[in-house]
Amino acid sequence: MILYPHLDVNTAGHLSIDGADAVALAREFGTPAYILCEDVIRENCRTYLNAARRAFGPDALPLYASKALCFTAVYKLVAEEGLGVDCVSGGELYTALRAGFPAERIYFHGNNKTDADLQMALDMGVGTVVADNCDELEALEALAAKAGKTQRILLRITPGIDPHTHRAISTGHVDSKFGSAIVTGQAMEISRLALSKKHLVLAGFHCHVGSQIFDVEPFRDAAHIMLQFIADVKTETGFAATELNLGGGLGVPYTEYDRKIDYAAVIAEIGEIVRERSAALGIVAPRIILEPGRSLVAAAGVTLYTVGSVKQIPGFRNYVSVDGGMPDNPRYALYQSQYTALVANRAGEPRDFVATVAGRCCESGDLIGEGMALQKPSRGDILAVLTTGAYNYAMASNYNRLPRPPVVMVKKGEARLAVKRETFEDLVRNDCE
Repeated sequence: MILYPHLDVNTAGHLSIDGADAVALAREFGTPAYILCEDVIRENCRTYLNAARRAFGPDALPLYASKALCFTAVYKLVAEEGLGVDCVSGGELYTALRAGFPAERIYFHGNNKTDADLQMALDMGVGTVVADNCDELEALEALAAKAGKTQRILLRITPGIDPHTHRAISTGHVDSKFGSAIVTGQAMEISRLALSKKHLVLAGFHCHVGSQIFDVEPFRDAAHIMLQFIADVKTETGFAATELNLGGGLGVPYTEYDRKIDYAAVIAEIGEIVRERSAALGIVAPRIILEPGRSLVAAAGVTLYTVGSVKQIPGFRNYVSVDGGMPDNPRYALYQSQYTALVANRAGEPRDFVATVAGRCCESGDLIGEGMALQKPSRGDILAVLTTGAYNYAMASNYNRLPRPPVVMVKKGEARLAVKRETFEDLVRNDCE
């Protein structure tokens, strides 16, 4: 096993991804290429769904935070597994609709939804809009009134929690572009405003404290703060929230040094906290919603590259350049995110060569990682970077006019194309003469 059970070394000494030879995949689909193990995603969906129902009751609903990885086939897969989905843009809504995702199980997020976005949600019959601010409430009320519809909503609330993750992925503190803060009084203010609207039905509240969290404490704190807020709103307005969305953010191991999380155990602990705290506050425990994204799809992914050059600078460092880089994986450039990599065609050999893995872009910051332990590669070798299922394809760009890689789904050794590789013609398709 290499980091995860679905990764191994086969009899040829190659990396095996759920029984599929990584070198053969690179030969068939080219590189760079995103490889996704379908059964890993399905198993993670089932873990969340079963654990949530045990912890919170039969109406508990995990939502797939699809900003982590969004394309038609993954929406179909998540729908088949019985989860809801969290969308944050018109494009994600459109893709979910195209995939046949049940609109009533869609929650529509975003801190700056345009009028067109809100109208699209109304037209689609999206089950729940998670309203971020007062301006959005007013716009949604006007659009719903014009359409003669009533829209179910949650309000995004900022609980004021620092989960000790990277600042760029921490969203629960007071100074945030997301939501309305409790400590400033704005959360109570927006609650009163929502309750005054004739075409909006407030069901409850939402919060999200951050991402890549390895401890239960931030979720425990969020549950305590949000349940207290629910009790305060009931005291001041008479409104009894029936739903509390505690967001997502549980982390995944990217290297052998990262902690592994028992997601079911964490969910069970959150369930105990919700029941105990609700009873202490004298409120009915609300329906609990969770929003896993990274923890559903990250481990399923492997990105395959072809090595172009190996440069050794005596007294400094070694560079291994590959045929992809920050356009297909910007996370190191953005967050200095750590990854595990190996030479797929020599996966069983010791990783005793330390190098910086560099991309092909004309940008000094175009790196996949620094100080990475690899088998010493040669030109033409296949380099595999692990745990790339989340925020890789989803954040991919065409920087340096590079076509985006394909997405290949693997299941028990069989591979199928889920997203085609972009072509040069695709790059100029929308150009005007």
